[in-house]
Amino acid sequence: MLTATNTPTEPVAMAGEGEPGGDLALLGLMQLVSPALPIGAFAWSQGLESAFELGWVNNEAELARWIEGVLEDGLSRCELPLLARLQTAWANDDGAAIAHWNQWLHATRETAELSDEDTRLGGALKTLLGNLNLLPEQTLIPAEPGYITLFAWAAQVRRVPVRQTLLGFAWAWLENQLAVACKALPLGHTAAQRIIEQLRPALVIATDQALARQDHELGPILPGLALGSALHETQYSRLFRS
Repeated sequence: MLTATNTPTEPVAMAGEGEPGGDLALLGLMQLVSPALPIGAFAWSQGLESAFELGWVNNEAELARWIEGVLEDGLSRCELPLLARLQTAWANDDGAAIAHWNQWLHATRETAELSDEDTRLGGALKTLLGNLNLLPEQTLIPAEPGYITLFAWAAQVRRVPVRQTLLGFAWAWLENQLAVACKALPLGHTAAQRIIEQLRPALVIATDQALARQDHELGPILPGLALGSALHETQYSRLFRS
């Protein structure tokens, strides 16, 4: 059982995990954001495949603008601030806050595919954490834990500082978006690395914005992505599940 004596940026101590933000925490974060984590994240494009099909994104420059826009108007307003709140809630054994933000996040998913992605990845991560004997107390786990809810727990149990949790999540998201583009646009791997170089500062900015946002400022502003995701549900031929 976790204690409730920590601050939001200092996850509580877990046996064998070392100091908060130490080497084991870094390795734990690397494990969480690795493409090899067996949760099936590679199967989802989060509307990007639809943007290719519709002709909204056709080349490297347009892809970089699309990703930066989703980062600014989506992740910095939704997933990243939710991660911070959920990790704090896990640290404080605050089951009510965990359930509230988990449900809030489900309610922001504007299409069946985006909702299904969050639920399925959350279920896969829950299974993995169970196999690693890393699940939290059963009473604290929401009925349908989303991916972000359990990512926050996994970062907490690994003693990852909140800011690094957000940066790691954003990095994994960026890599996955570029992996989608390499398969479906197609985008060359060197071009993908150029986009990473261009957008690394944007990840830091998005993290800063997410940590500064108040509750009433939360919520994605991505009508184009929502429309693309909805159209993807009936796309004739596709590689990805969203």
